[in-house]
Amino acid sequence: MSAPVPDFAGLRVAVVGDLVADHYLRAEPRRLSREAPVMVLRHRGEEVGAGGAANVARNLRALGAEVEVFGAVGRDPSGRELLRTLEADGVGVEGVLSEPGWTTPTKTRVLAAEARRFPQQVLRIDREPDGPLPAERVEALLGALRERADGLDALVVSDYEYGLVGAPLAGLARELAARGKVVVLDPRGRVEGFEGITALTPNVGELAALSGVEPDGLDDAARLRDAATRLWKRAGSLYLLVTRGNLGMALFGAGLPEEGVAVEASGDGEVTDVSGAGDTAASVFALALAAGCEPTVAMVLANAASGLVVMENGCAVCSRAELEGVLATAPAPTRLASR
Repeated sequence: MSAPVPDFAGLRVAVVGDLVADHYLRAEPRRLSREAPVMVLRHRGEEVGAGGAANVARNLRALGAEVEVFGAVGRDPSGRELLRTLEADGVGVEGVLSEPGWTTPTKTRVLAAEARRFPQQVLRIDREPDGPLPAERVEALLGALRERADGLDALVVSDYEYGLVGAPLAGLARELAARGKVVVLDPRGRVEGFEGITALTPNVGELAALSGVEPDGLDDAARLRDAATRLWKRAGSLYLLVTRGNLGMALFGAGLPEEGVAVEASGDGEVTDVSGAGDTAASVFALALAAGCEPTVAMVLANAASGLVVMENGCAVCSRAELEGVLATAPAPTRLASR
């Protein structure tokens, strides 16, 4: 693709959804335990990164957009560290609720490797809130978002199924879409109520679950098209972008060929970590549409950015300069049926 990456500076984007703390414990194998048939690991370090809606916000900010995030964290170490990370990246966090007695969703990944070897994930432990936010706190959060809506160019909704994405948020998303804002939902378990928004960006597993089909069959172009078309019509969005891992992406929707448009996976490096690649795809696709790109161009940009971040450990982001650097060799879109 020879077109330049748009200048995203000056675009104002809100991200609303589930904020997740990605906690990484790094360790080195030492010996087998005498207590049980397990490996003893020696602690080498740890860090907390931004996942879920927080990762979407970091991706948008890295590309130059002005970003504010709306969600909730607990008054716990993970929540405090997550807010510090976002603030350090220049993401606005005034819309984040700090909830007493609530647990910040936290994914602890144990990474182990011998010295000078690449670390591999050996265990993941999830800490989760006991339930969703109280309805009145959701109303307060959405009220704050509604107050800032006039100045927005785009809204990205990030659903990790911790209860924030429901009917009240869907109503606000429809309202903003009707006012001409780009609204993109990265769905997990819900698409009802979001009729009329700009786009959905499920991965293949999410498409399968939302369509009631087996994910293995969606490697086939015809089955993918059928499942995607059904979901697109049911959801009532303008576009449906399906992220397909090492098969790239496929795009369906208004003004596009009926069989869909696809692009092969970008990048020729070794895939290191796919964590957060869907966040990157949703954020870049939304930002490109807000900048006035055609949907197929937005897909190519999202695909190229995703190809960059999967070569990094953890939920990574890419800058506009990095995206420009790979765009010249990025795969071009074709009709899905011709693949």
